[in-house]
Amino acid sequence: MNVQLPQRDQHIWSLFADWCTAHERSALAASSESLVRFLRAHPATLATQRRRIVVIDAAHHRYSLPPPGRAETVRAALDAARAERLRNLAASIGEIIGRLPESGWPTVLFARRDALILTLASTGLPYAQIAALRVADVTAHRGIDALRVETGNNVHTDTSPELAGAEVSPKRVYQRWCEVLGYHERHPSTRMLADALGEAVGGTELTEYARNFDPADQQPLLSPIDRWGHTPLVATPLTARAIADIVRMHLDGRAPTHLQPTARSQQPEPNVTPDPVPRVVLDPGYYERGTLARRHAHVLLDDVDSVLADVETRADSLLEALIDSLESETTGVSTDTVE
Repeated sequence: MNVQLPQRDQHIWSLFADWCTAHERSALAASSESLVRFLRAHPATLATQRRRIVVIDAAHHRYSLPPPGRAETVRAALDAARAERLRNLAASIGEIIGRLPESGWPTVLFARRDALILTLASTGLPYAQIAALRVADVTAHRGIDALRVETGNNVHTDTSPELAGAEVSPKRVYQRWCEVLGYHERHPSTRMLADALGEAVGGTELTEYARNFDPADQQPLLSPIDRWGHTPLVATPLTARAIADIVRMHLDGRAPTHLQPTARSQQPEPNVTPDPVPRVVLDPGYYERGTLARRHAHVLLDDVDSVLADVETRADSLLEALIDSLESETTGVSTDTVE
């Protein structure tokens, strides 16, 4: 296929296109694996290899195709030391994932999410790109047990085969987190999720909810989880700083256990025995004496009404006398004033 490139780049493209034809691979669009194999088949200086990648990517850009040279596997192929570090990192991460718990709430929820974070970190992607991943950016590889990661800036990579050496399945790690997302899509209740994960049987308790998961969803792939297992009501991505801290703590062996916070214990009320009520022995004649006392009081108070009426009459008489006195004084003062 003739590709319109500057004359100085035609030789590089022809070399790559002939190699793809010889190995029955597509030159346009080429995969990152094909580019890595091409670079290994044609060793050269680092500057020459980078120039080849630039030319091949430019040809893909011209036809609006994803450039294969942006893959993390191509970067690793150019830097042997980096490739070795990534292999060692993937091997260590595989051992860590294998030790993560698969039961207990909310420990198992953190374990499922952190396992996916560690799997993605083994690719060498920057933490900022991992934090920005959406659900649709990660897919399971069709041919091998690996994940294909596509970022927003056309960088794509696959998970390391070193994970398989530690008996870790990237597809299963991804599937277990997708089951959680699918369950939240069907039942947005943390309490119900806790009950479902509490019935763990070999880690397959949420398998049926994977069908509720939409692989083309644009919501964030990784979200924060508080210590009670709650996730944000509105989909919120983890920050790059949070992802870096999670990966670092697991690599350093300092990852928290995320045990269920216990309710604050209440001190039982002391068992206070009430003071015994003293036993009073009543006189057998108390009833007769009480009745007699009430009768005597009734006799004494029988004339209360007449006494109160007499008081009221005397009060009225005093009031009238006071008024007459005030009126007479007022009249006298007025007569003196006229004279």
